Amino acid sequence: MARMRTIGLLALLLGLSAPVRAQEVSLAAVADTTAGARLHSPRKATILSAVVPGAGQIYNRKYWKAPIVWAGLGTCVWFIQDNHREYHRYRNAYLALVDDDPHTIDEFEGRYAPEQLRNVMDTYRQWRDLSYLITGLVYMLNIVDANVDAHFVRFDVSPDLSMSIGPALPVAAHGALGVSVQLGLK
Repeated sequence: MARMRTIGLLALLLGLSAPVRAQEVSLAAVADTTAGARLHSPRKATILSAVVPGAGQIYNRKYWKAPIVWAGLGTCVWFIQDNHREYHRYRNAYLALVDDDPHTIDEFEGRYAPEQLRNVMDTYRQWRDLSYLITGLVYMLNIVDANVDAHFVRFDVSPDLSMSIGPALPVAAHGALGVSVQLGLK
């Protein structure tokens, strides 16, 4: 009885004059979502995201993901610049110490040995190179995310998917306790 009231209210909301069966409403809802899904292109989302990071997420109407992509790429770019700047700072100090010119002075005024400066310089170079690699991975993840989300636009999330949790009767018949989880796909 409650189901018929729900169907009747749904029919009124949809502007239908006669009561409609649940299967007809379900088919109409699926037809509406698949019409929009046919117009949605995973290829377009992928290309948009490759050209302008975050644009594929906006195209997929996952607006909350675009700032995450921008923040991730912005953070990577910041680390690249910072590590590059520090690398050049220590490289210039190292070169000033090993150039055999007594008139060149490094910014650390001889507090560190050339080997120490060389180790720090190599560390910043490695971190810079790693930052480039991570930036590429974040960029690729952005493209893959846009593509996968675009494919999920066509994913059917209809009321026919159901899950129920209840006692496991065959197990309970033998005097044992148990719970059964059942997933029904129609």
